[in-house]
Order: sequence, then C-alpha cells, then structure tokens
Amino acid sequence: MHSAATDSRILPPGSADCHAHVIKTDRPLVSDRHSQPAADALVEDYLHTLTANGVMYGLLTAPSFYGTNNDVLLDALKRSGGRLRGTAIVEPEIGEAALASLQAEGVCGIRLNWVKRAAIPDIQSREYQGLLAKVKNLGLHVEVYLEGEHLPPVLAAINASGARAVIDHFGNPEGADGIHSEGFRALLAALDAGNTWVKLSAPFRLRGSAAPALAAEIIKQSNGERALWATDWPWVGHEEKVTYSQCIASLFECVPDAEIRNRILTKNAYEAFGFGP
Repeated sequence: MHSAATDSRILPPGSADCHAHVIKTDRPLVSDRHSQPAADALVEDYLHTLTANGVMYGLLTAPSFYGTNNDVLLDALKRSGGRLRGTAIVEPEIGEAALASLQAEGVCGIRLNWVKRAAIPDIQSREYQGLLAKVKNLGLHVEVYLEGEHLPPVLAAINASGARAVIDHFGNPEGADGIHSEGFRALLAALDAGNTWVKLSAPFRLRGSAAPALAAEIIKQSNGERALWATDWPWVGHEEKVTYSQCIASLFECVPDAEIRNRILTKNAYEAFGFGP
C-alpha cells in the first residue's frame, strides 16, 4: 500500500470507537459463555491504542463471559479520564436506582448479548418490559447483539418502549444474502424511524455478507445519521488476525464519502452515547 493512501486515512479530531472490551483473565467466567478471553486487555492498553490512532473517545461494551459482573468495566471507566463510556449487562429485575448508580459511573446503556443461544429470553415478559421502561426513564440505550434472523421482534419491542436501540455488527444478518433478509430489512426500517443506531463493526464476524454492501444500505436509509463506527478491540477469538489499522481501513472502504464518514465518527457517536467536550 502506498504511503499516500495510508496518510489519507486520518480521522477527524474527536473521533469515537463505539465498541471495545476491557478484559482481565483472572476474573471468574460464567458457565454458559459462547467465548472466552485469550489474554488481558487493559484499559491503559486501549487508551494508548486510541491515542496512537487519532481516536479520542471509546465505548466499552461488557463482554458476555462475565455475566452481570461489571466490575472490570466500571474500574476501566473510572481510570479513563472521561474518554470512555460503557454498556453494562444487568439482570432484567435490576432496580432503577441501581441502574442510575451505574449511569453515574459512566454507563450509558445496557447490553443484551443474546447471540449463539438455543433460546433467547422473552423480551415481552414482565421483567424485560420493566427493564426497557427503566432504561427509557434514565435516557440509557439498549445495545443488542443477536443473529439478524431473531432481531425483528426484539428490535420492535425496544422501539415500542421508546428506548433507544443500538444494534451491533451491521445487524449480524443471516448468510451471504443477508442484505435481503427479513432481519436486515427490519433494521433498515428502524433506522428510518429514527430511534435506532447500528454499528459498522466487526466485519470478520459476519456470516458471509459483504460489509461494504451492508454499509451502503445502512447509509442510504438514514443519510448516514444512524451509523456508528467501532473496532471490537481486542477482537476476542480473532486476536491474531485483526489489527486496529485494518478496522480503520474497513471504515474507509465501507464509507468512502468523507463528510458522512466524519459525521459517523463524531456527531453520531456524540448523539448516541453522550461523548464530546
């Protein structure tokens, strides 16, 4: 690759990486996990990586393998000097005061990591309907990682509650023809309605669909106003295959328009997560 091409991949001041994990391998892991950490990924390492790549802010996402123990996440937020915010995994019965306490420590949303499950929880249950109401009351968002084929009813329930929805990894559509799938079409309709965002992240986790094609549809549907960029650092399960510079290169491939790309990196992230000076 020519140096000129590399030099052109400069990110605008105040850019945000909207999905990453901090990990400590000495912490207990839940038994029903679908992944596990290979090595520590410390907040100091992440902040150094952000700075080295011209990124100001980061959103830390609670990894599923700790269950509802958010201690590693909260410690990282405390040590981040205001550069990081977080999404926590909680029990649906959590009280609003406990959620507000997490919010005071830098948590801006909750995560439903329901991928690779034999059966997903019932979002229409009393417990989850109550959780969505608490999230909306506090102005938090609901981050969802789920196979695209299971996404429509979950997304519909979040949208109906009035809470903001943030969908991981391009909506994780099914198969190579995922761009035409029911789940991806439901995601596009939600973007059009205006209270849902989607992360252009982790193309290496897609199940055959082409990230640039998915990104083009997402951008066309919302004029780029509901798209976010993220790296999924430190790429659990793919640690040796992915680099931060590759994640930046993927963004430039997926979003060739500089004005839209810069909006994704700054204004969209600020609107979704409250970043900014």
